[in-house]
Amino acid sequence: MKTLLKVDDIHTHIGQYHILQGISFEARVGEVSVLLGRNGAGKTTTLKTIMGLTPASKGSVTFDERDITKRATYDIANSGIGYVPEDQGIFGELTVEENMKVAMRKEDDATLARQEYVLELFPDLKTYWKKDGGHLSGGQKQMLAMARAFVHENKLLLIDEPSKGLAPIVIEKVMEAIMEMKKKTTIVLVEQNFIMASRIGDRYTLIDDGATVQTGAMKELIHDEEVKRKYLGIG
Repeated sequence: MKTLLKVDDIHTHIGQYHILQGISFEARVGEVSVLLGRNGAGKTTTLKTIMGLTPASKGSVTFDERDITKRATYDIANSGIGYVPEDQGIFGELTVEENMKVAMRKEDDATLARQEYVLELFPDLKTYWKKDGGHLSGGQKQMLAMARAFVHENKLLLIDEPSKGLAPIVIEKVMEAIMEMKKKTTIVLVEQNFIMASRIGDRYTLIDDGATVQTGAMKELIHDEEVKRKYLGIG
């Protein structure tokens, strides 16, 4: 299967702090790759580094066979990578409809069709189409954030902790939506909820203290009690 994203030994400094100290992994076309690790391990910073928000000081990021390591964030976004940050990044003072319009680069037939598709995944957004984003529930805000990223023809979506703070029934809806999105795009996911991650992930990367310690097939990690206990505190 073709590799769409390759992160090779990236190091990232934020001020005087050496946050990432050797992150390497690959995301293959049509798969969900999950970044796992304890809080503070460097998972969110990895996504930000891919997007150029916290530029790498060493190593490389290759997307669709092009080196994007030193590119500006807007250029990376325009190359076909959508990003859903941990804080969701929606406009609270705009309606759901306006949030979607702002997210669109163009309003051609293909984009409108993608919007209709994602609204079928998240029917709540249709229901609250004229409601301000700031008045949505936590789950609805997450749905809107994912819809905004998906409405473009992005080849890759980076999604940071989509289940954080959500009720179990909403987590189920988000999981189902990600599995549907996977049919149309490749996904790199940061997720603390291992049950969710294990159900939707194809491959995993374990991060500890800013470095990759292990990668592999998710189905193998599910049964590796020692690794889960050591790096995830499970069991």
